[in-house]
Amino acid sequence: MARRPPHLPARRRARGPARRPARRLEPVELGFADSAPVRLVFTTELAAPPAAVHRSLAEEVGSWPSWFRAVVSATPTSGGAGRTVRLRGGVLFQETIMSREPDRRYVYRVDETNAPGVRAMLEEWVLSPVGSGTRVRWTMAADGPPALVLAMRLARPGVGMSFRDAMRRLDRRLTPARLPSPGTGR
Repeated sequence: MARRPPHLPARRRARGPARRPARRLEPVELGFADSAPVRLVFTTELAAPPAAVHRSLAEEVGSWPSWFRAVVSATPTSGGAGRTVRLRGGVLFQETIMSREPDRRYVYRVDETNAPGVRAMLEEWVLSPVGSGTRVRWTMAADGPPALVLAMRLARPGVGMSFRDAMRRLDRRLTPARLPSPGTGR
């Protein structure tokens, strides 16, 4: 085996999910969002209207990394019928869009992933008007062995924090800067 010259850095072996090959998951239907063994559900309200929120979720897929820090890249596939999403840490998802109801709902199923332990996964975004803004409910539904179920339940606080941060960033992106109130001195 040839020796590496000392001025070149040593090759590092990839660790974690980035090194695992993607595997096919069980196909699930829309009802899985309500019946999955693990359901992480988060809700918040945004000042942006439902149409703008839905557009960012479902049509401007490539913009996800600019507001959802966990997402490294998101690319539409199959003429918009699917997506490829890469997360920080190397997790990869090949997804199929299950439902796209303008201003109301966006649902996708994970068909392939390199994340260990996952047998089935679906995410649902439900939008409802609240005044001139939007109530956003995100459900991450999954199935897997008991260790995955436990890990996802333990990850709930961190996933919730990531969701809230993403929604704040998306709202800032979609809502024009507000002028200061008169007399505030700002």
